[in-house]
Amino acid sequence: MQPQRYTYLIKFQYLGFRYHGWQQQPNVKTLEGRVRKTLKFVFEGKKFNVISAGRTDAMVSVQQTYIQLFTYHPLAIDFLSVFNKNLPPDLRALSIQEKDLNYNIIQAPKFKEYLYFFTFPTKVHPFAAPFMANFLEDLDLNKMKSAARLFEGKKDFYSYAFRPTPTTQTQGEILHCEIVQNAYFQASFFPEHVHVLKVVGKGFKRNQIRLMMGMLVDLGREEKSFDFFLSTLNGENRIKLEHIAPASGLILNHVGVED
Repeated sequence: MQPQRYTYLIKFQYLGFRYHGWQQQPNVKTLEGRVRKTLKFVFEGKKFNVISAGRTDAMVSVQQTYIQLFTYHPLAIDFLSVFNKNLPPDLRALSIQEKDLNYNIIQAPKFKEYLYFFTFPTKVHPFAAPFMANFLEDLDLNKMKSAARLFEGKKDFYSYAFRPTPTTQTQGEILHCEIVQNAYFQASFFPEHVHVLKVVGKGFKRNQIRLMMGMLVDLGREEKSFDFFLSTLNGENRIKLEHIAPASGLILNHVGVED
């Protein structure tokens, strides 16, 4: 007789600045590794598995995402409290909900909202480094804002796929893209003017948003022309971009999932 299985959806957030991304890897500190280590301790060696709604790269933070936990035992009423007590201080579980065993977190996300925080041209307080990119030259913000809106729609994002191969699927759709003033997070050491690239879509390729931000910065610096930018929006041109903006400015702000 097969033992009964249980699955739970856990809402999660973390500061990624000191981690080598979500996915567990040997010899480096990862978020998945920390979560698994904590669960192993809390469950006292009982069998479990965990998967996430998506992976994040090194130093990327998350305001709200989900992980799915599988166990062979029901969770105690105080599980969430015990889990948080034993997690590192830069990881936090926000809520937990039992789900049907047919639920699949990988297929559940309806959209993901990313925010890329940046400031220019003045050197800012070092404490701001985990939260935003700091570009030390003037940028043409109006040109960057105009270009950002042109990412919207269904396109072949070949130029914004990290090291694409002949088999890489580069078609995608961006539902919303704009640059706005920061109204999301505040701290006493933040500079007065912080800008945010807001991007919404169902899914993104590795480094896609950081490549998009790199292109916008090149436009703002006038290192690339607007015509060149437009040519990158046509995947048939097979332009491979190299400027990947720093990871520390990127935050996965929200993952919308099916209930």
